[in-house]
Amino acid sequence: MSESIDVIIVDDEPVVCSVIAETIETFYTWGDVFSFTDVDAAIAHCRQKKAGVAIFILDVFLGQETAFSFLDAIADKFPMAYEDTIIITGNASSNIVDMCIASDISYLIEKPLRTFTLQLAVRAIVAKYIRFAKRLLEDPVLAQTVAGL
Repeated sequence: MSESIDVIIVDDEPVVCSVIAETIETFYTWGDVFSFTDVDAAIAHCRQKKAGVAIFILDVFLGQETAFSFLDAIADKFPMAYEDTIIITGNASSNIVDMCIASDISYLIEKPLRTFTLQLAVRAIVAKYIRFAKRLLEDPVLAQTVAGL
């Protein structure tokens, strides 16, 4: 398993993708930030990694693909991918909200992005793993149980 939690950004609009990556890089210290405008390149990147965790920031519509089809393609490598995803959209229609709920995605942000909403969502996902790591350090029995899985 990875020693860090990378952020993987996928948005087919190069300017938006670049702005999101630059924003994340200003505060993110728990891993690397990767950005992709090509869905297939993002899938290939994720598929070559060891199974683990990452934070995904995805535009809901990625050319001919969607964020949901991207997640389907990498979910076996990243079992928590749906819960660790932030969906970005220009219009949070009821269909998009329903798809997020059905997919167990709790973070949906509308464009134009406000930096603090993105930062809070990323930090909430990271906090989940930091709390779990602390529990493992404080509870040797739990740590042994998890190591045996």
